[in-house]
Amino acid sequence: MKGSLYIPLILVGVVLTVWEVGCRWAGIPDFILPPPSRILTVAVADAALLLPHAGVTLVEILCGIGLALGAAIPLAVGMHARPAIEKALAPFLIASQAVPVFALAPLLVVWLGYGLASKVLMAAVIIFFPITVSLLEGFKSCDRNYRVLFDLMGASRWQALRKLYWPWALPYFFAGLKVGVSVATIGAVIGEWVGAQQGLGYLMIQANARLKVDLVFAAILWLSLMGVGLWVLVGIIEKRCLWWKAATGE
Repeated sequence: MKGSLYIPLILVGVVLTVWEVGCRWAGIPDFILPPPSRILTVAVADAALLLPHAGVTLVEILCGIGLALGAAIPLAVGMHARPAIEKALAPFLIASQAVPVFALAPLLVVWLGYGLASKVLMAAVIIFFPITVSLLEGFKSCDRNYRVLFDLMGASRWQALRKLYWPWALPYFFAGLKVGVSVATIGAVIGEWVGAQQGLGYLMIQANARLKVDLVFAAILWLSLMGVGLWVLVGIIEKRCLWWKAATGE
């Protein structure tokens, strides 16, 4: 496990070193491309400025995740229980991903205003699709022999869902959730770019207008850390919920 971390760390170290040396050797101004050392310095020195905006963005992301889960899980269950629902809604699910996110953001701001709601909904739209599709695929992948066994034992639909389909689909669900939380920052930040008064996306727009590119990169660094942190948190929850996988070594 430890050995598997070496290669990514070495790769990141090489990229940062080349970036740092290249910026200093070429004499690139900080307002065009700051070196990693400058970005890290700003990210720490301006933490008092970045932290409140990061908190707003994090709240938007967490609320978006909650909203997406509240819609995705019942919908996936319904589509599994009634294939007709899947056939009816599949075109709309695909269309929701085919429409560019930037096209939706201005409309959501017009409809819901510059507050929290438009950013939460934007994040939920991005998170919703991978969770729904992954969970539905997990239900469909359930072993036919187990399904026949539950039918022979007279299990009700609710019992089969709770004791067979849901545990079987959990690995798929967490895979989709990991994808969702890792891209959740995109929806929140795009919503803040279009119209907001707080958040890291808003701070990035303000800093960019003042040619404070180092502050823009510092905000990106904070966003990246938030995304990685959420991904790790989901991984921890996954290990707790899928304890049998760890026990069997799968």
